[in-house]
Amino acid sequence: MSKTFDIAVIGATGTVGETLVQLLEERGFPVATLHLLAGNASAGQAMAFRGKNLRVRELTDFDFAQVQLAFFAAGEDVSRQYGARAHAAGCSVIDLSGGLEQALPVVPEANAEALAGANAPYLLASPAPAATALAAVLAPLHSALGLRRITLTAALAVSSLGRAGVSELARQTTELLNMRPLEPQLFDRQIAFNLLARIGEEEGGHAHLERRIAAELKQVLAVDGLKVAVTCCVAPVFFGDSLVVSVQTDEPVDLAAVAQRLERQPGIELVESGDYPTVVGDAVGQDELYVGRLRAGLDDPAELNLWIASDNVRKGSALNAVQIGELLIKHYL
Repeated sequence: MSKTFDIAVIGATGTVGETLVQLLEERGFPVATLHLLAGNASAGQAMAFRGKNLRVRELTDFDFAQVQLAFFAAGEDVSRQYGARAHAAGCSVIDLSGGLEQALPVVPEANAEALAGANAPYLLASPAPAATALAAVLAPLHSALGLRRITLTAALAVSSLGRAGVSELARQTTELLNMRPLEPQLFDRQIAFNLLARIGEEEGGHAHLERRIAAELKQVLAVDGLKVAVTCCVAPVFFGDSLVVSVQTDEPVDLAAVAQRLERQPGIELVESGDYPTVVGDAVGQDELYVGRLRAGLDDPAELNLWIASDNVRKGSALNAVQIGELLIKHYL
């Protein structure tokens, strides 16, 4: 009989948590007992898993010694408060929030081998969705091109801020379409039919998320001397991130060779020249990363430009975390 594991999902009722639970079922994750945990406001809700309705329990008094693996999908503050407790109880932790700075960021398509140098119980991180998507696309190209500098402009869906972001965009859109005065709540100004030039508070001109993405890209890709510049804006889109990427390389870019490498890479759908992917038409609800608009620089042959469309909740967050868990149970737990 195959070995099974007792699992906890913290933040189970959030957008990422719900998707994570769905993927555990879809992918046949070897779950013995699944513990669904959330804050007081969500405790008592029921969620479907493998034909049963499981009750969501309050996180506060949960004994992490009951489980071998915990997925933290409830925000940075929750991860900081409870992640160390779970780890100290002998539970391996996969944090999706970025709240545990000591956690090792992993993108299985890019740095799965990093797990070999970690110790049990494991303290791991699933990077920010934009970092996950970009690392998975660039990892197979580094050996051929060499990466010197990455410039990323990320148009992020409002679901980057969870259910509150989705609700705020829906509310603002309804207000405007019904000719009613708009009072922004979650965002500092109108997001409906608009682009916001930053996400969250800034420090030294850079948002916390921008710093997180840059740091995680450097850790996952592990390229000596790599320079990363990140700009995040918030787009009036419910789900799906769109990434504009420019890469400075060591060698002149051979576009045909780049395309061949991407086409061979599992989990990547390369859209042929003359067409391009979008989050709404292609990426949302899918497990693949959609890449298009491959082109060399206008003035620099050692520059590669491309476009990535990805489901930030499913592929960028929940699936990457589940794939990390699959690596752990296959090779290390």
